[in-house]
Amino acid sequence: MPPESTDPSSADRSPLARRSVLGAMAAAAAAPGLLALSSPAEAAPAPSGVRAALPGGGDLGPNVIVFDPSTSGIQARLDQVFAQQETAQFGTGRYALLFKPGTYNGLNAQLGFYTSIAGLGLSPDDTTINGDVTVDAGWFNGNATQNFWRSAENLALNPVNGTNRWAVAQAAPFRRMHVKGGLNLSPNGYGWASGGYIADSRIDGTVGPYSQQQWYTRDSSVGGWLNAVWNMVFSGVEGAPAQTFPNPPYTTLNNTPISREKPFLYLSGSEYRVFLPELRTNARGTTWGSGTPRGTSLPLSQFYVAKPDATAATLNAALAQGLHLLLTPGIYHLDQPIQVNRANTVVLGLGYATLIPNNGVTALKVADVDGVRLAGFLIDAGTVNSTTLLEVGPTGATASHAANPTTVQDVFVRIGGAGAGKATTSMVINSRNTIVDHTWIWRADHGTGVGWETNRADYGLRVNGDDVLITGLFVEHFNKYDVQWYGQRGRTIFFQNEKAYDAPNQAAIQNGSIKGYAAYKVADSVTTHEGWGLGSYCYYNVAPTILQHNGFAAPNRSGVKFHNLLVVSLGGQGQYEHVINETGSPTSGTTTVPSTVVSYP
Repeated sequence: MPPESTDPSSADRSPLARRSVLGAMAAAAAAPGLLALSSPAEAAPAPSGVRAALPGGGDLGPNVIVFDPSTSGIQARLDQVFAQQETAQFGTGRYALLFKPGTYNGLNAQLGFYTSIAGLGLSPDDTTINGDVTVDAGWFNGNATQNFWRSAENLALNPVNGTNRWAVAQAAPFRRMHVKGGLNLSPNGYGWASGGYIADSRIDGTVGPYSQQQWYTRDSSVGGWLNAVWNMVFSGVEGAPAQTFPNPPYTTLNNTPISREKPFLYLSGSEYRVFLPELRTNARGTTWGSGTPRGTSLPLSQFYVAKPDATAATLNAALAQGLHLLLTPGIYHLDQPIQVNRANTVVLGLGYATLIPNNGVTALKVADVDGVRLAGFLIDAGTVNSTTLLEVGPTGATASHAANPTTVQDVFVRIGGAGAGKATTSMVINSRNTIVDHTWIWRADHGTGVGWETNRADYGLRVNGDDVLITGLFVEHFNKYDVQWYGQRGRTIFFQNEKAYDAPNQAAIQNGSIKGYAAYKVADSVTTHEGWGLGSYCYYNVAPTILQHNGFAAPNRSGVKFHNLLVVSLGGQGQYEHVINETGSPTSGTTTVPSTVVSYP
């Protein structure tokens, strides 16, 4: 593991002279206690067809809205964005709302679809809102199960009434937040909710999930936790409830084995930089509670600040010349893959920047190199079938990246919903030691372009690499296996799944002699694997008599271990015969009561 670091702005001070940048990095590497993360190499010759080097830095575009405490009309601007985005579940608007360090009084930032709110300090406490950051479900009659694609990050909140409301479902991360009060995870009126994810946050008061069906909290601190419904998982959380699965269904790990927080944009004086948190092992609690977080940072001048009209060729040219990518809010159409070949490259999206492959290509590919960081963007399948949408490492990748793994954080994948889309396998992890920290891989069950063959997508996630860790895994509705795991020594902490709603009949999901494809399948060749807090639900509303043999399938050997598994039939629309392999009682009737297995084998 690299040594711990100190001053995040100590490296890469010169925005213009590449040699000076490298010299500064070398000096930082030589200084005791400083973490030296790779800086871009000297600019390579421009690729064929590119006449001049692309510039780093630049403005963040019209859909990044930056406030400071002296800005007038902040509430009106927040309300304007919310009015546009509140019901725009499959719209094209994308927004990042950024707050410079300071104190803001009397605000209620309501967040709709594809809206991110964040502070621009190094610590959440640098940017304080005396008010609320609210997600509710009035637009959907009090049902929060479709409150997707929004986020809050790096802010301190003093909620007006003592408790902030964050009623979300999938793909709605709550990161690096300090709530100086309580946090309510359910909608007004306690309607349905289906979230969610918290990381690197401190909630001084009590977290009340109420109707939330499942939730994962990582490396945080809470003042209390009120209740559980089906599956509440905690790793490295100070104040978490004790392990009691299945009654109540709390799965609690004292630490997170390996973690590295998501990169984030911040201000150092008047200069934008991107902070790169360091790798932690056996992590517990926040990274920022004792002052400045540990890691290093890069100036915006080392990023190609992309706008939605950028072509894949331009993005690849920027990467080839040694720049990182900052994807500003919008929709990017790609006719070739974005190819990340250089170690320690950062690809950071703002405001749910969305990549769409137009002609069946893979949206983004990563070489088998150290320390790539992918964070904060959505990949939307195109109308022509893509074999894959995201590939981390090429097929057959074997290099160890234990000291400096690639991280995939808040990277979401969607097939259908905004329009017909197809992909055989959505996300493939080939590189060893990769950390996937919060993803939702979704074959749409509603919206436009939805149907058993219309948005055909057989497989959600395939893990081929060894020593991969996933924290916060949400994968839903694929035509066959939702998750396939072939790598050795893989680990998953928290899994939420629904099988495809729209299977037309039993024959459509028949898997040889087996009824249905398991949600989470560990290959017979795997000798070591472990999972904690994993749930699969079925809602076969087109053919309610469908039987699903099990939610989980794995080789029955001592090195393959599962803790706290559950399957649920939602309203009796289809049933599970077992939880894992031939173990676990069947679901039955319409009671929506989980069938559980505490330990397997």
